Amino acid sequence: MAVVTMRTTLTEADIRMLVKGSTDEDRAYAAHKLCRQIDYADLNDGDRSYAAEILRIIAGDAAALVRRSLATALKASPKLPPDIARQLANDVDSIALPILENSPSLSDADLVEVLRAAGPRKQVAVASRPTLSETVTQAIAEHAVQEALEKALANDNARFGAPGLMAAIKRFPDQESVTVAMVNRRALPVSVVEKLVTMVTGDVFDRLVNSHQLPPQLAIELATNTRERATLDLVEQAGLQSDTKRFAQQLNIQGRLTPSFVMRALCLGHMTFVEHAMAELAGLNHHRTWLMMHDAGPLGLKTLFDRTGLPPRLYPAFRAGVDVFHQLEREGLSGDRERMRQRMIERVLTLFQSIPPDDLDYLMEKLDACSVERARATAS
Repeated sequence: MAVVTMRTTLTEADIRMLVKGSTDEDRAYAAHKLCRQIDYADLNDGDRSYAAEILRIIAGDAAALVRRSLATALKASPKLPPDIARQLANDVDSIALPILENSPSLSDADLVEVLRAAGPRKQVAVASRPTLSETVTQAIAEHAVQEALEKALANDNARFGAPGLMAAIKRFPDQESVTVAMVNRRALPVSVVEKLVTMVTGDVFDRLVNSHQLPPQLAIELATNTRERATLDLVEQAGLQSDTKRFAQQLNIQGRLTPSFVMRALCLGHMTFVEHAMAELAGLNHHRTWLMMHDAGPLGLKTLFDRTGLPPRLYPAFRAGVDVFHQLEREGLSGDRERMRQRMIERVLTLFQSIPPDDLDYLMEKLDACSVERARATAS
């Protein structure tokens, strides 16, 4: 759209009403109309310059109603010039909040400045943005009120680094709602989990140790502690670990890498851990183990299994588990973790009937949990 076309679309009547409208309501209506036309238009450089002039007139209007029309109309628009976005972000709350919550025109530096200098409502507005960088969450942890911090923690699209989370713990060490919000995040740095283990109890502790990766030695220690033994599932920890090789090594050193443990991990679909566990037991590197499990046919898997020293009676179940895993991958279920583990358990239970009673009870409990979780997801 050429500048002349842009100026035709933004009629002289609209602009005259914006500048000379007799009431705040008239000017606010004209402002809203002009902002929408600017937002929808395909602007070139000349258009953008002309549009920015109009928006600066609106942003400078003495009536809050007019400025609010601009803020609400262009709150999520990339066509709002950054200097006007900053001006609106420093306005009264009714104008600033929509911009702080949504505007892509505000930089991380702009948001950090608001968090350092503004009041609680504006801090909460920044924390409510759909996505937040680690730079901004660090500032929230260090400067914002508790409500803003909890709002950001509840958003898994807000990226928190370990320094930010540690700063939040230091500022609010006795606020259970803060630690609960951290525990409920999809992922936490291991160092933060290790810190929280000493701070939380009861159901919150259970969620922490069963939903987040623990340092290998700490996980094993908690599993052998009588007070916590019933709450920590080391098999699930195997699926959470980023350094699965080290976790398998630690389990083996502690005598915890048992046949039952490996089978349970396989039935839950924790294949990466199973590969490292088999490599550890067989004394092979991971690459060779992977080839023998997945790319060398049934004889490769049998040779690997025999080398691990696992009981021969478990081989049919192990073979079935690996085959089911490959089949589900071919069916495209590898990206749906919960559905894949449900199908893994169902098929292994169907194919292999002589599972030891303790393992059978364990897998049935996991199958029930999968069914409950999928029912909740469907209902929501």
